[in-house]
Amino acid sequence: MNQLKIALLLAFIMAPLTHYGQYTDEINSNRPGKSMSAYAVGKTIFQVESGIYGIKENHSLLNYEAKGFGVDLAIRYGTLLEQLEFIAELQYQNESFLQETITTNKSALKQTIFGAKYLIYDPYKEYKKKINIHSWKANHSFNWHQLVPAVSIYAGANVIFSNNPYSFSPDGSVSPKIMLITQNQFGDGRWVFVTNTIADYLTTAYPSYGYVLTLTRGFNKQWSGFVENQGYKSNFYSDAIVRGGAAYLINRNMQVDASISTSLKTTPSILYGGIGFSWRYDANYEDVVIKVDRKSTKKSNYKSDKKATRKAAKQAKKR
Repeated sequence: MNQLKIALLLAFIMAPLTHYGQYTDEINSNRPGKSMSAYAVGKTIFQVESGIYGIKENHSLLNYEAKGFGVDLAIRYGTLLEQLEFIAELQYQNESFLQETITTNKSALKQTIFGAKYLIYDPYKEYKKKINIHSWKANHSFNWHQLVPAVSIYAGANVIFSNNPYSFSPDGSVSPKIMLITQNQFGDGRWVFVTNTIADYLTTAYPSYGYVLTLTRGFNKQWSGFVENQGYKSNFYSDAIVRGGAAYLINRNMQVDASISTSLKTTPSILYGGIGFSWRYDANYEDVVIKVDRKSTKKSNYKSDKKATRKAAKQAKKR
């Protein structure tokens, strides 16, 4: 698939979404898209992201129609380090298939993944934008530092239970999943671009390779929208998906969202839409405390006061 190869190449050479630090004042959810952001939720932060969706499939060659629903659940927890988070992802799906006059049903955990993500590079960690007090144009020109992405790595394990109707094998297995994540923000954070480059089911007979590209736009403090392209290729199943949707921030720790997706092929053609909810618990989070040398501070303040006194005395003499 030429499109897949081009997208994978772009994912490596381009720089891709959203924040200056790990913990943010407002919830940082991966929903409603399918990409994973580069930044962790923050140390001691517990976050739940869940949603329900409906799905419809039509296969032009096998001549079947499928309808169903599913539930997504992601649990994220930051611990040990600000840059590290652990993630559990579950997806349950229930479908009925109609082929000619025969109807069959299948339902199971379609996906069960346990993993961890670590931020290896943050371009804003020690960066300060320089302000030119003499030039409005210089302060509003394109900031080339935005092209430098935040970079994270992810490693996890797919757990496939035996006799799972969504599995390509009747036997249960555990297989690794790895991912390279990049994230950029443009226009002072109004635009966010994320890329995920994925290698999945690596030790199985059907390893899968794919990508997710997500562009997000913040319209105001509450509303944001996104468009996304996802592709994956394996000897078992390949597809390309386009997706779009919006999210609304209820308060600093709660978000609701809605999205719709469709495939670019007809074997099968897939259409599904859903709504979701994200919630964060941050009561245990403690801000990073910067230690200040009180002696040097007092000394500095003393010098400043002394200079101010001398200056005032000189001005008084001139008068």
